[in-house]
Amino acid sequence: MDTPMQLHNTLTGRKEAFVPLDPQRVTMYVCGPTVYSYAHIGNARPAVVFDVLARVLRRRYPQVVYVRNITDIDDKINAAAVKEGVEIGVIAQRYEKIYLEDMAALGVQPTDFAPRVTEHLPTIIAMIQRLIDSGHAYEAKGHVMFHTLSFDGYGKLSKRDEQALMAGARVEVAPYKKHAGDFVLWKPSTDEQPGWDSPWGRGRPGWHIECSAMAEALLGETIDIHGGGIDLVFPHHENEIAQSTCSHGGKTFARYWLHNGFLNVDSQKMSKSVGNVLLVHELLKSLPGEAMRLVLLTGHYRQPIDWTDEVIGEARKKLDRLYGALRDLGDVAPAAGVTAPEAFISALEDDLNTPMALAELFELARRANKADDAAEKAQLKAQMLDAGLLLGLLQQAPEDWFSWSPAVDGERPGAEEIEALLAQRADARANKQWAESDRIRDELKARGVLVEDSKDGQRWRYL
Repeated sequence: MDTPMQLHNTLTGRKEAFVPLDPQRVTMYVCGPTVYSYAHIGNARPAVVFDVLARVLRRRYPQVVYVRNITDIDDKINAAAVKEGVEIGVIAQRYEKIYLEDMAALGVQPTDFAPRVTEHLPTIIAMIQRLIDSGHAYEAKGHVMFHTLSFDGYGKLSKRDEQALMAGARVEVAPYKKHAGDFVLWKPSTDEQPGWDSPWGRGRPGWHIECSAMAEALLGETIDIHGGGIDLVFPHHENEIAQSTCSHGGKTFARYWLHNGFLNVDSQKMSKSVGNVLLVHELLKSLPGEAMRLVLLTGHYRQPIDWTDEVIGEARKKLDRLYGALRDLGDVAPAAGVTAPEAFISALEDDLNTPMALAELFELARRANKADDAAEKAQLKAQMLDAGLLLGLLQQAPEDWFSWSPAVDGERPGAEEIEALLAQRADARANKQWAESDRIRDELKARGVLVEDSKDGQRWRYL
């Protein structure tokens, strides 16, 4: 730990040494999902990226408190509830459960806290009241607005001047605003809409104040790392900084701001109008979650990545190579006390350079395939498994990886039928019935099963 981690801070626009406020308690907040529908693959990228960062931090520091919120008060949730004729909690609970299950399928570990907005209304109301009392917010026609001109630092995160801020915010022109860029902290609810009592009448919080309040409640007034997608820099994170700084008497809200890049599909931005929105829940029916995770880690987190059939195919082949190396190590026990090599750790601690870390992991697999010495095999296996643990990869048995099959598939045979056919093929080969052996192999391939002959016998995997 002599050399500090390096993280790219969006606020300063450069890579910096990461020095936590308290090395005994590192704090990280990442904006989570609004649970009104299924998450798309772009939503999964920050979940995977910051899951890896949390793993790396936990290897280095004795305590890491990682918070990713659940937004369960939102107009889109309201609309979905009205459409189904149910309470908003029914919608929110349903899609929160699905989100967590889908992320788990991608190897995302549970966070330390997953606060819901509905659980933090008193904190939100108290924060809004402090902003009013300190002159940074005002009440107008049942709304409470944050007055952006009261905060000199507004725009520093997104590096926009006022004209650009107004254009980027798509601000609502309202006669009760003191300034066009002022944004909502609290808004009134009609009798038909969900609402909560407050000093300003029955209503509900604005989106931005929710994260500020939950971060304060669970992590304190100043946190080490705040993360999210690049699309949240403005206005969401810009507004969080303004609210939190002003409600905490000018204290720094977050010391390091990290943002992952966009995910495109076949070189196009995902959009409903184009019809290329890929839902994780649906993708998992036809793709292994681990392959999807690998795609999300193949590019550097700050760069855009392009989701294509070819990229997914490559990810599956790469995992075949890695699991193949582990399978060839067979019953070799991993060497005790051996962890991932220094070059691998250094790559991850250099602004989470997952492409370089993956290159180091594949080098370990290459060496494992060539190793003859038992001690070397044991060391390489331990290094591969530990490196995989930090990336959230290689955590299942090789046999499970190679026997994965789509959830909905009436064509592919099950493992029991495959093993029975392979037993017949083994008999045919033993009796030098090569045509029959080839027929069984070709039949299995036609049904989506690849058979490989190795020095250890027949192996198979789904295509």
